[in-house]
Amino acid sequence: MSARMRGLTLRIPTSVAGHARLVEPATDVDLSLESGRVHALVGESGAGKSVLASAFTGLLPAATMVLGGTVEVAGQDVTHALTQPRDRVWRTLRGRIVGVVPQSAATSFTPTRTIGRQLHESVRALGGQMDVAGLAEAARLPAWALAAYPHELSGGLAARAGLAGALAGQPSILIADEPTASLDPELSQEVLGLLRAQADAGVAVLLITHDVVSLLDGGWADEVSVMYAGRLVEQGPAGGVLGRPEHAYTRALIEALPRNGLRAAGDPESLLQLDTVGIEEHLGMVG
Repeated sequence: MSARMRGLTLRIPTSVAGHARLVEPATDVDLSLESGRVHALVGESGAGKSVLASAFTGLLPAATMVLGGTVEVAGQDVTHALTQPRDRVWRTLRGRIVGVVPQSAATSFTPTRTIGRQLHESVRALGGQMDVAGLAEAARLPAWALAAYPHELSGGLAARAGLAGALAGQPSILIADEPTASLDPELSQEVLGLLRAQADAGVAVLLITHDVVSLLDGGWADEVSVMYAGRLVEQGPAGGVLGRPEHAYTRALIEALPRNGLRAAGDPESLLQLDTVGIEEHLGMVG
């Protein structure tokens, strides 16, 4: 199955220094997820990446305004339900068709019940056909961890438990929002390898990350989209985008890596001022 958004533009009301303002976290976004592929979405914190994940899962803030575009998940047009998380369409999609691998896996579990018990509850609620042992095997989670409480797991094991939970309903689309946050490089590669294995088994994977180093070193992604201030500024095959970037911002991201001398590109453009500052002008570069 696949998921896609076309021309998606969103605005969210907020307050800055007591004044009502509008944030535009997504502007004319085109993004496609395909079966058997890992699509990595990269960019700095605050670029709008997690908002796109929320659009694919029906978890946008209720006050979000959809100014244009469409979102389709597994052949269903869900645009009408983007700001209605309790709409019945999400009851059939969320968890069963679209699984979410959380950023802070340990805190996504209830602290007073074991991991195994919570995985069992998820399988039962979602009607999954895989038992808890199968989920643990798919996520390479050791059997002893099923009897542990969330706080007893290391960061790497918690990330695997989070993946096991996302697989409970055997979804065909996985949204992984910063799954390697706070993990060391070796553990990051292991977690990304597990997501790659899911794609190789036919799942469509959206990997949201700012960890460009892991993508470069592991070659886990098939496609890469680069997000800057609510816009996708470059898209294409992972090797081309990361190895031969064409856009000024993508080049700036690569140049800012430690191995390239930490040459900072400057502060990100404010999402409150999207109509006043151009990306290339802001970076002081020519795209």
